[in-house]
Amino acid sequence: MTTKWTLTIDCADPALVARFWCTALGYTASDPPAGWDTWEAWFTDLNVPEDEWNDGASISDPNGALPSISFLKVPEPRTVKNRLHLDLQVAGGRSEPQHLREQRIRRTGDELLAAGATLVQEVSTDNTLDHLWLQDPEGNDFCVV
Repeated sequence: MTTKWTLTIDCADPALVARFWCTALGYTASDPPAGWDTWEAWFTDLNVPEDEWNDGASISDPNGALPSISFLKVPEPRTVKNRLHLDLQVAGGRSEPQHLREQRIRRTGDELLAAGATLVQEVSTDNTLDHLWLQDPEGNDFCVV
């Protein structure tokens, strides 16, 4: 039997990082629990202090097929390279012509840089672009391949 799971990303500003990843993945903000029209209404009804409303966030695949991703506010900054990261697979695979792969990788990279990502490194193999190593607005690593 499988276990339902979600990925959680530690961060300082869950709302900011969640918005970035909505852009990166085509996800949407997760709906509030059943019975509430908004998260604000849910927080209010549960007497959550307003200064805690950005302690977490969640995004979901709008088609419901892929796992949700949660963002949890933590006090400490990231100090070392991630041991787990996402690879955004946009190039179409190695069977695609290299010039198309590179166009797709660069187009997505440019969109994410405009959305707040930072380029760490362009990774090449045999003098051709293989992937981009990027970081989200809080320094969490991911790749565009």
